Amino acid sequence: MKLELVAVPVTDVDRAKAFYVDQVGFHADHDHQVNDNLRFVQLTPPGSACSIVIGTGITEMAPGSQKGLQVVVEDVEASRRALTERGVETSEVQVLPWGSFIYFSDPDGNTWSVQQIPSRA
Repeated sequence: MKLELVAVPVTDVDRAKAFYVDQVGFHADHDHQVNDNLRFVQLTPPGSACSIVIGTGITEMAPGSQKGLQVVVEDVEASRRALTERGVETSEVQVLPWGSFIYFSDPDGNTWSVQQIPSRA
């Protein structure tokens, strides 16, 4: 089994799509208005096998209730610089024994962590 799609509940699909594509750097895979009650927008982080889906009629979760999504990067400092240059507010880098992290939220309050896995000796 492979996890390939995670729903992220948002209030404004166009605003969220712009945030994830233009500011965070996700790839816009699909944007389909199926009918008046269903819009399916699939977005994928660069290099990821798992995507997110935003839209209307996608999930019953309240906007902003998806907490703790995580992506892994090679260089968390470079990722932080790139995100802040594109207007994403991030935390400072937090270094823990299991990795270095930054954190950010989308416009609805869904939360993300970005992890750099420590080098193995």
